[in-house]
Amino acid sequence: MHPNPAFRSEDRALMQMLIDEIGFGMVFAATPDGPRVAHTPLVWTGDGAVQFHLARGNALTRHLDGMTALAVVNGPDAYVSPRWYGDDVSQVPTWNYVALEIEGRVRRMDEDGLIGCLDALSARQEALVTTPGTAWTMAKMVPDTRAKMLNAIFGFELEVQAWRPTFKLSQNKSAAVRAGLADGLEAQGALAMAAMMRGLTP
Repeated sequence: MHPNPAFRSEDRALMQMLIDEIGFGMVFAATPDGPRVAHTPLVWTGDGAVQFHLARGNALTRHLDGMTALAVVNGPDAYVSPRWYGDDVSQVPTWNYVALEIEGRVRRMDEDGLIGCLDALSARQEALVTTPGTAWTMAKMVPDTRAKMLNAIFGFELEVQAWRPTFKLSQNKSAAVRAGLADGLEAQGALAMAAMMRGLTP
């Protein structure tokens, strides 16, 4: 988390929206084998937890149950050039970014919990890529294949105990400067970062 308090937020709904909208992150934990990370889709449950699944052979799978872990969701990021300040002799380059760290205790879910997690994940993503009535569901799978696939993964739930967000969107600059930076970012194709700077800062 960036140390500048200007880049922090207590907007819990915004943090939850990031998990929903981005839908993918990393889970870190210190294991007896050393620090390990897994890259995985994340599902916000709506009641204080994040669910995810890992392959049976993943380096974290055998350690996570009962551990405290850290999940990280990365939002847009972009290089900010001193040229866009209109004063490139007293400014330095920086990098604007959005990141959310979520810390909590992890438990392994039973098969019903895993299926619920996978159903929620596929329903959300299928709604983005298909026309109504054509979405893929697990019910369409051959039962034996479905059972084999489920046996190859484990589901986990992280009960959120701490939220540590960073929204580094040049909030420490004036509104006029931020507008110029957003214009520069947009011209370079960093559309998501430009939109966040315009939409999330005063």
